Amino acid sequence: MTLALLGALLIGLSLGLLGSGGSILTVPVLVYLLGEPPKQAIAESLLIVGGIALLGAVPYALRGLVDFRNVLFFGLPGMAGTYLGAWLSHFVSGQVQLLTFALVMLLAAYSMARPPRLSHREGERRKPWKIVLDGLAVGALTGFVGVGGGFLIVPALVLLGGLPMHLAVGTSLVIIAMKSFAGFYKYLHLLPALGLSVNWANAGLFILVGTLGSFLGGRVAVRLPHETLKRGFALFLVGMGLYIVVQSL
Repeated sequence: MTLALLGALLIGLSLGLLGSGGSILTVPVLVYLLGEPPKQAIAESLLIVGGIALLGAVPYALRGLVDFRNVLFFGLPGMAGTYLGAWLSHFVSGQVQLLTFALVMLLAAYSMARPPRLSHREGERRKPWKIVLDGLAVGALTGFVGVGGGFLIVPALVLLGGLPMHLAVGTSLVIIAMKSFAGFYKYLHLLPALGLSVNWANAGLFILVGTLGSFLGGRVAVRLPHETLKRGFALFLVGMGLYIVVQSL
């Protein structure tokens, strides 16, 4: 359990530092350190990451670092997409979800490691309908494999939406919370049919420890080179993704 709590701390640190990466860590921690079935772990991951992201967004919101225009056009469609993704997960096995999850991790690692390509000038606004489509797509992925999607949201907000990095991180946390809770609501109805249930005690403990990590990450973020953090995290994702592929196969 000590290793699992350390994992919860790292989940929060990742969300506080990068505005992403929390659920990429949560599912492996729940499956491989606590021995939970994949579908239960994915459901609890949504609750844990949603709770940590919501509480972690508070300091950003108080500093005016949340763009509510993108929360509206990205977050609300994202909630609908997450609900759809959770519904689709009912038709595949937990192992298929884990393999998909591993592939998502490797794609996330590539996204974080590559040099930034600024296709929009900072401050330039993207058309609302394009933001809506982004939200739907990322939301569907969120519900299907239990990821908050921050590793897709942050680049989208920076590269496509033209937001500064710190504003993108704060906005991403609010959107992650919205989408994660929508997906978790759907899983609450799916788990009983599979003979599974949420471990509320573990989830609450993870949210508590993860939130502390998120606050710490937010403070550290302003003192460290962001690109160095992203590339270091990308290496970790590659290792974890390959591990899940090997274990699943």
